[in-house]
Amino acid sequence: MNNPLIETVIDESGKTTYKMKTFDIQVTARLTGGLAPTITYMYQDKDVTDDIRAIRFHFENPASYIDNYASFQRMLYEREQGAVNELYESISMKPKNMTTSKQVVWSFFVFLLIMAPIFLIVWMK
Repeated sequence: MNNPLIETVIDESGKTTYKMKTFDIQVTARLTGGLAPTITYMYQDKDVTDDIRAIRFHFENPASYIDNYASFQRMLYEREQGAVNELYESISMKPKNMTTSKQVVWSFFVFLLIMAPIFLIVWMK
């Protein structure tokens, strides 16, 4: 394999297998102008996004030839979800550290604020 995230391992019987070299991948999500966030993968201050895509979109199922791919994929999925949640929390209008009842009141206030011009136009007619 010619991927820096995959290492070749020769087992006791002399059979060549592959496994993921590291699980130390940092995942970040950013908005770059589209509706969906752009996810970037970093390993040792190097962008490995293309390497991960090459593994995921290989014509052969990665789980069929990489021994620890399922656990690697689980780890990436958890970190991707965390990065996306962190991104959406950072751009959310909702104030942090509020009780549930205060969040409901806040949501109602924001709704009224957004709908005020429409209510005004309807009332003026």
